[in-house]
Amino acid sequence: MRDVAIVAFAQSDCVRDAGARNEVELIMPVLQEVYKQTGINSAQDVDFTCSGSCDYQQGAAFAFVAGVDALGAVPPIKESHVEMDAAWALYESWLKIQMGQAESALIYGFGKSSPGELPIVLSQQLDPYYLAPLWVDTIAFAAMQARVMLEQGLITEAEMAEVVARSRQNASNNPHAQLKGDVSVDELLAEPEYESPLRRHDCCPISDGACAMIICTVEKAKEWGKPYAVIKGIDHRIETHHIGSRDLTQSISTKQAAEAAGVAQGPVDIAELYAPFSHQEIILRRALNLSDDTKVNPSGGVLAGNVMMASGLSRIGEVAMRLINGEGKRGVAHATSGPCLQQNLVTVLEAQ
Repeated sequence: MRDVAIVAFAQSDCVRDAGARNEVELIMPVLQEVYKQTGINSAQDVDFTCSGSCDYQQGAAFAFVAGVDALGAVPPIKESHVEMDAAWALYESWLKIQMGQAESALIYGFGKSSPGELPIVLSQQLDPYYLAPLWVDTIAFAAMQARVMLEQGLITEAEMAEVVARSRQNASNNPHAQLKGDVSVDELLAEPEYESPLRRHDCCPISDGACAMIICTVEKAKEWGKPYAVIKGIDHRIETHHIGSRDLTQSISTKQAAEAAGVAQGPVDIAELYAPFSHQEIILRRALNLSDDTKVNPSGGVLAGNVMMASGLSRIGEVAMRLINGEGKRGVAHATSGPCLQQNLVTVLEAQ
C-alpha cells in the first residue's frame, strides 16, 4: 500500500445558522484556504475531486451538484461524490491513489442543517421498512443507548458530564468551535433532562459550515515542498440497520475498523472521535482501547460544533494538523454515520 500524505486542511467556523449564505458560499472560503496552503490555484491542479454531503439536508435530489459550482465550471475535472460524511470521500480518494489513478486529490464536505429539523432529517437514514416510518429520531435512539448503559452500570451521569466539561474546556482554544468555556460537572448535572437521560449539553449542537482537505502521494508532497502527515491505515465497517439486533453498549464496527487500520500497532498521542453524544465518546474510547495518555478531542470534538457531512473529515484534519505542528507523533481519527454509531471509519496518522 502506498503512503498517502495530508498536506492541507481548512474548516469554517461552526455556526448555528449561516443565514443567507448558501452551500457554495460556505464551501468557497475553505477551498481557497487549502489552495493557498498547497500553493495551487484551483481544483484543476489536482487529479481527482470528491465531496461529501446529504441531499436530505437541502431537500432536493442531486442537490450536491450545486456544491460543484464552488469548483468552477471549466475546464472539466474528474469528480465524484458520496452521500456520506466527507471522511468517506477521503476514503474514495485514498483508493484512487492506491490504484494509481491519481497522484493528488481535493476532498470537501459541507452541510447547512439550520433550515430543517436535523433529528427528523437523519431519521431517513433508518431502515425504510420498519424504522423510518416510525420517525424515531437520532436523539431518541441515543437516549435509549445511554439508558441501557446506565442501567447496566457501564457509565454514570457524572462520567457523561465530565466528557462535556472537557469538551467545552478544550474548545476554548479552537477558534472554529460553537460551544466553549469552563463549566463544572456539578453545574452540568444540575441542568434539567432534555430527552431522558440526556441533557441538552449531552447532545452535539446543530451547525452550518464546510471543510476541505488536499491529499497526495508522499512524492508529490515533497515536490510541493509542504509539511505533511501520513495516512498509515484506514478502514470502515457497518452494522445492521436493525437496532434491536445490535449491542448498543459497545461499537463492534469501530473495533473491527481499528484492528484493520492498525490502531494497536503503536502508542496514540492524539485522538479525535466523532461522538455526537457524550456517552458515545466513552464507547469509542473503549472500542479503540485508548490509554489515559491519549489526548482525546483536543479540539473539543463535535460536542463543541457539528457540521453534518463535514465533521468526520474535520476529525481527520484536526489530527493531521496537530501532527504537522509537532503536537504528537501518531494519532487516530474517527468518523461515524447512522444512529447509535452504526457505521464507523478509523484512520491512523503519523507525523513525518
